[in-house]
Amino acid sequence: MNERLTIGQLYPGKIYPAAQNASAHKVSQQENRTDSFDRIFQNELLKFSNHAAKRLEQRGIELKGDELLQIQNAVDKAAAKGSKESLILMKDMALIVNVANRTVVTAMDGNSMKDNVFTQIDSAVVIS
Repeated sequence: MNERLTIGQLYPGKIYPAAQNASAHKVSQQENRTDSFDRIFQNELLKFSNHAAKRLEQRGIELKGDELLQIQNAVDKAAAKGSKESLILMKDMALIVNVANRTVVTAMDGNSMKDNVFTQIDSAVVIS
């Protein structure tokens, strides 16, 4: 035992390769757990593009918690059917959603929907 011990250290001054690999492996496992949790958490959230946020504000549309939940469920249904871009009709509003990114691309109120043609969508979900 001619290795030095420094106050405040729990191990000798030298770290042997086996110990380094084990600690690196533990850190990478923790990062993977955190990364996968973040990825799952982000995939569950509904996001709004800047354009959609501006349209919601301009048109005075406010979405409450239960409405957001209904929209999230509609996006889940569209994703289950393989949709990429979906029109979601809810009460007196319409939302175009990129299903893969779970992002609301634009939003319209009842007045804006009249005489409007919706293009580049592959599905529609009607929420009653």
